[in-house]
Amino acid sequence: MKLPPFDYVSPRSLGEATRILAESGGSARILAGGQSLMPIMAFRLATPDKLVDLRHVPGLAGVEIGDGEVKIGAMTRWRDILESDALAAAIPLLREAVSHVAHYQIRNRGTIGGSLAHADPAAEMPAVAVTLDATIDVAGAGGARSIAAADLFTGALETSLAPDEIITAVRFPRWPAGRRWAFREFARRRGDFALAGVALTIDGDPEGRVSNAHIGVFGATDQPRRLSKAEAALNGSRLDETTIAAAAAAAAAEANPSGDIHGGADYRRSRVGTLLTRALQSTSAV
Repeated sequence: MKLPPFDYVSPRSLGEATRILAESGGSARILAGGQSLMPIMAFRLATPDKLVDLRHVPGLAGVEIGDGEVKIGAMTRWRDILESDALAAAIPLLREAVSHVAHYQIRNRGTIGGSLAHADPAAEMPAVAVTLDATIDVAGAGGARSIAAADLFTGALETSLAPDEIITAVRFPRWPAGRRWAFREFARRRGDFALAGVALTIDGDPEGRVSNAHIGVFGATDQPRRLSKAEAALNGSRLDETTIAAAAAAAAAEANPSGDIHGGADYRRSRVGTLLTRALQSTSAV
């Protein structure tokens, strides 16, 4: 299917890009890899008058690993994340999650900022950002601001970004020593959209009890979210079969998925519980 007609611009600075977006009155869209935007335009699900390509805007790509946080530029590609051993050592969950993103060709072009702005409820990176308490840096015609990942996503393919705002970077807190983690998703085929997925991190106290559990769900819900009741079932308890079963049951109930042609609500609910069980079992074996 052919794309609808549109104008194309390739600004050379962030200021120029935000100005173009502001002047468009909401009719322009950002091109940041295009691996989601091009297909939805081909299906006429989006018909922007103008595409603003960010590939020539300096300072939007790269990984910075500091003492207190890890910063990833919005135009950093999935391939760059997969190939960064330093990033994998700092936050190993990132490499595992990105390995599930679509297919090789898409990982060569797709960007972290593009995925966050697209806000697909089945996408891996929005879920990771919410689970790990990431902060999203954005810039617009009115200036720069930072948004907690949990406040960025407002629904399926919906965010709290203003029409003239551009994601510039995502920042993750550095991990403490000894943190355990897991990432599990279920799709019909490798690279397909997830029907359900979970991401988690857990810390521990000196007595071997779980503390600071973070559990994120995606695919089965209309937007990525933390499962606070499942987290509460883990915190303060030892990670044994009873605790894992209680957390999985809480997660399945709390996720409250809706059904579609790919899977009913009960099916997706059971997937969430099963995936969390397997994820926690893998961390308890570390």
